[in-house]
Amino acid sequence: MRRTLLPILAFVAGLAALSIAAVVVLVPKAGEVAVSSVGGPFTLTDQDGKRVTERDFAGATHLVFFGFTHCPDVCPTTLQQIGDVLQALGPKGRDTKALFIAVDPERDTPAALKTYLASFDPRIVGLTGSPEEVNAAVKAYRAYVRKVPTKGDDYTMEHTALVYVMDGRNRFINALNLTRPPAEAAADLARMM
Repeated sequence: MRRTLLPILAFVAGLAALSIAAVVVLVPKAGEVAVSSVGGPFTLTDQDGKRVTERDFAGATHLVFFGFTHCPDVCPTTLQQIGDVLQALGPKGRDTKALFIAVDPERDTPAALKTYLASFDPRIVGLTGSPEEVNAAVKAYRAYVRKVPTKGDDYTMEHTALVYVMDGRNRFINALNLTRPPAEAAADLARMM
């Protein structure tokens, strides 16, 4: 199983690199903040069944990660790393949210997300919706998602594994580098806040 996982991880890492390279940043005038073409409006349902939009997360720096609950390793590892970074932020991260946008709306219902996310930091908010709503969010963030059939009727999801850092106005700042120890990643995130 380890051998089959390595090409998938390499593919996901390559997609993340392409996603970063594909970010279009407009050159700002003096005193302005650079504006990226990553991110945008969405309407989804959280793990408690409440309808939310990107405006519900405005006002504070927040993280966005695309994934799915049936992911064997990349998603749970990334969610744990996000939780570790949020913990390492200490009081500064008290109100910081991380959005886990499910790319498998067929299986990732609000109830499934609630059960799944109970194992992670409570600041991680699960979001799902209809296939059209999820696809609109994926498109807004310039992410990649593809359903891949496996044995029988089962399937997996290939997806961008980038952790987006969004500012309080829902503008893309940068990707969060989780390959470092949590304290270092948290210090980097704190500088972006």
